[in-house]
Amino acid sequence: MEAPRLVASDVDGTLLGADHTVSTRTAAVVGRAVAAGVPFVLVTGRPPRWIPPVATQLGVVRYAVCANGAVLYDVEEDRILGAHALPPEALADLSQACAEVLPGAMLGVERVGTSAFDDAATQFVVEPDYEHAWPGTAPPVEERAALLARPAVKLLVRAASLTSAEMLALLAPRLGTEVDVTYSHPGGLLEVAPAGVSKATGLAEVAQLYGVPREQIVAFGDMPNDEAMLRWAGHGVAMANADPAVAAIADEITARHDEDGVALVLERWF
Repeated sequence: MEAPRLVASDVDGTLLGADHTVSTRTAAVVGRAVAAGVPFVLVTGRPPRWIPPVATQLGVVRYAVCANGAVLYDVEEDRILGAHALPPEALADLSQACAEVLPGAMLGVERVGTSAFDDAATQFVVEPDYEHAWPGTAPPVEERAALLARPAVKLLVRAASLTSAEMLALLAPRLGTEVDVTYSHPGGLLEVAPAGVSKATGLAEVAQLYGVPREQIVAFGDMPNDEAMLRWAGHGVAMANADPAVAAIADEITARHDEDGVALVLERWF
């Protein structure tokens, strides 16, 4: 394609290297793209509170699409611009479906306020015995009834004894088109969003803000939650470490995330 007018990138397994940082080479070419008038947008399954450490390494990010498209976050102003949430009644139905086809699976929810670190309500909450997929501080705990009582931008379903692909095969037929289900972690973790919400719809919102058509967007990703975005963008690039299903639908496959795969493509133009 010709030089893009907007660049979108997933974060983990795509933009970040094995050390969970942005390489000097990648940061430099992203900086050159933005200096040339081409916005760089983070599009991730991460919640807004996990965005500032990444954006700070680049210093040029204005918008981030978070929670797999459910949240649009203004990084510069630290402001949630919009959110698509699952209401309590939908969360209750999802809980019942999980109990039927994934007995023993534990649930967690992501909520948002008005900013990344808004503490008016606890943002990430899990039920007792939930096994966190990423290392770090244990999240707050609530019983399932309280967990499902407030709107959430994402429901997390955790079954560490299964792979995420196995969980999806069991749960997706039970849910049909009622919600969007995907995963960004292979080890027994599904991420559920309102129907019609994906990284593609979130990126489309940002593209509209900038007035850039999809044909002039290049997007990078590696996991099933990136598939809709790579299909939607004018040029979808999968990393060499991408899930095979994602690699199969990409327009191009670049080097691994820990081999400056994003930079390798962007350096053609910037």
